[in-house]
Amino acid sequence: MSLAGKTILMSGGSRGIGLAIALRAAADGANIAMLAKTDTPHPRLEGTVHTAADAIRAAGGQALPIVGDVRDDDHITEAVLKAQGEFGGIDIVVNNASVIDLSRSTDLAAKKYDLMQDVNVRGTFMLSRAAVPVLRQAPNPHILSLSPPLNLSPKWLGAHTGYTLAKYGMTMATLGIAAEFADDGIAANTLWPRTTIATAAVQNLLGGDRVMAASRTADIYADAAYAVLTKPAASYTGQTLIVEDVLEADGVTDFSKYAAVPGTPDDRLYPDIFLD
Repeated sequence: MSLAGKTILMSGGSRGIGLAIALRAAADGANIAMLAKTDTPHPRLEGTVHTAADAIRAAGGQALPIVGDVRDDDHITEAVLKAQGEFGGIDIVVNNASVIDLSRSTDLAAKKYDLMQDVNVRGTFMLSRAAVPVLRQAPNPHILSLSPPLNLSPKWLGAHTGYTLAKYGMTMATLGIAAEFADDGIAANTLWPRTTIATAAVQNLLGGDRVMAASRTADIYADAAYAVLTKPAASYTGQTLIVEDVLEADGVTDFSKYAAVPGTPDDRLYPDIFLD
């Protein structure tokens, strides 16, 4: 199955994993509508929704950059209507937008807690919900959220409680949607990597150059997402998927090409959080 002619509505995506997923789909000739806040260059982060759209077009896809905030219900409604109006429907929703803060509970600012809940949990739920009536009309509708499996080990529950709540909330929303709309044939799954991915968040928040060098590129996430989104929706839903497991199930056994620093052996890569 191919994503040629399919329409993806994505939250965020100006850079990093979201953009990598968009570019992988664009290589098939997919249509990508991006709801993202970054309208002008950020002093510390590369990319805007407009540069992402240019890259999507260069990769072979069609792009619809939508400047907006996934926390705003009107912006969500506008994004769904614009994507449907521009491309004739929506086949896939990717809940990529996410805020990270690994502060301990007593150090976490209340505003940052609220921001993580609003973007990660509420944004995932509201964007998915708003797209459901359009997804019902698609031949193979998928919702994919970039969030982890629900690991109730105290190691992860207590590591950064505010962030854990927000990421697990994304997963709970997605699994709930999978169950609620199973009879409509809408697949909803989550996807999370075994190792850290070389993104700005890893660079700035998780360990700088040392962890970046021990990470994999966003291409591995993009290839796994592509594999998920081309599966039959009716039978491939309600799962908390791991990037490497998805690729291994499709016959990929050598992940060396995804090392951020070529030649880094797998046992030297940094494990991602939430996985034992």
